[in-house]
Amino acid sequence: MIKETEIVCAPEVHENEAAIAKQASLQLHIPVNRITGIKILKRSIDARGRKVVYRMQVRVFIDEPFQIEHYTVQYPNVKDAKAVIIVGAGPAGLFAALQCIGMGFKPIVIERGKDVKQRRRDLADINKQGIVNPESNYCFGEGGAGTYSDGKLYTRSTKRGDVNTVLKMFVAHGATEDILVDARPHIGTNKLPQIITSMRETILNAGGEVLFDTKVTSLIVELGKIKGVKTATSESLKADAVVLATGHSARDIFEMLQHQNILIEAKPFALGVRIEHPQQIIDRAQYHCDARGEYLPPSYYSLVEQVEGRGVFSFCMCPGGIIAPCSTEPGEIVVNGWSPSKRNNPYANSGTVVQINLEDVAGDNADPFKLLNFQKQVEQAAFAAGGGRLVAPGQRMVDFVEGRLSKDLPKNSYLPGTKSVELKEVLPGWINERLRKALPAFGKKMKGYYTNEAILVGVESRTSSPIKIPRDKETLEHPQIKGLFPCGEGAGYAGGIISAAIDGINCAVAATKLIA
Repeated sequence: MIKETEIVCAPEVHENEAAIAKQASLQLHIPVNRITGIKILKRSIDARGRKVVYRMQVRVFIDEPFQIEHYTVQYPNVKDAKAVIIVGAGPAGLFAALQCIGMGFKPIVIERGKDVKQRRRDLADINKQGIVNPESNYCFGEGGAGTYSDGKLYTRSTKRGDVNTVLKMFVAHGATEDILVDARPHIGTNKLPQIITSMRETILNAGGEVLFDTKVTSLIVELGKIKGVKTATSESLKADAVVLATGHSARDIFEMLQHQNILIEAKPFALGVRIEHPQQIIDRAQYHCDARGEYLPPSYYSLVEQVEGRGVFSFCMCPGGIIAPCSTEPGEIVVNGWSPSKRNNPYANSGTVVQINLEDVAGDNADPFKLLNFQKQVEQAAFAAGGGRLVAPGQRMVDFVEGRLSKDLPKNSYLPGTKSVELKEVLPGWINERLRKALPAFGKKMKGYYTNEAILVGVESRTSSPIKIPRDKETLEHPQIKGLFPCGEGAGYAGGIISAAIDGINCAVAATKLIA
């Protein structure tokens, strides 16, 4: 007999199998010795009451063998099969490649950046010397932006596809089974490289190809149909289907499409700052205690406020995290955040951004580069304010709201360094004013949030792509080019690892259906 039930337990026993079994026996009114095993289906922290508890949905095996699920993948060899070209080795591209193999087609993955091991050297140069390699950085390279920026797997994109399929694929390649049950699953930047490497090995072992340091410079199109791509070395790679999964920062791809008269359009995005607090402040506010202890993880938050008809909201919150320099070109400042698997750094950071629409920026709304150029201008202003070498402009929170230069800045996790600047010199006035009004309101919602112990670091500007590559809702093909499948965050159809992976799977299904 198998039954499911919800149990509630204290944090100190949430991983104690005997305690969980005892609680389940009480819930189901059966002797504990009849329970042969328990599988946790879902697990979340409930901090609404005075005492923080774990809530778990569990499957209880009673008087029958406990069934252990194994997560493995077995694929056919597709070395000599029809090819699908996939441009980009981020989550959309990698999951598109794995889906192609599962359907009997050969993926050829083309990545402008380096593999995860080689990529580390360029990240060290960014953090220590402020040197940006335009082809290998936090955004470009194997695994895409997600590899070295946290690996948060929380998503609301449950209607686009099966989230569990994506999570199980991560587990099959080395992620812990915790991501299958946690309400806010997270892998961690320290563990993702090994998982991404394992995925690449799966693709290669099945006969697929992965080409690093290979930059696509044009699409081969004949009579309105895709025929392949050309690379920076003038090499031509042929295929009747191309999945374009290049991420939200591949600006040269947008320029390539514009040059080839392939339709693209401006898309709203969000821009603001990254705000960092001591983690202890966030824990105190969310867990209602002075110290969370050893049995609770660093706490997170999610905040939103409507200011003058526009949403101001937290984004990509990283408990126990680090602020990272995510510029993709020299002369610009872009910040993001990441956390290791244990989330054991002393700071908590989150993007705090304002939605930007076409009418907010001067210029021709028909210009597809209108918002991208605006994004560039703000990033370049942040670089100039910091003074070079990726030093970022920063300001204490209360100082920012009250309009004064901070005399000094608190210790923080941003390795290239911060410089005290009035952020109104960097942010457009209407963004600056909405942030100034939102932060005290956030403080009313979460005790301790509004404090001069927090630092605002500019700018958080790569929340999503400022350009959309249109596609048909049914076929997922570009409306002008048969066989071209715009995919993932860079095309405007995803907003994180899971949604990008699902979109990659969907585009691979559509591409293989076309050429079958």
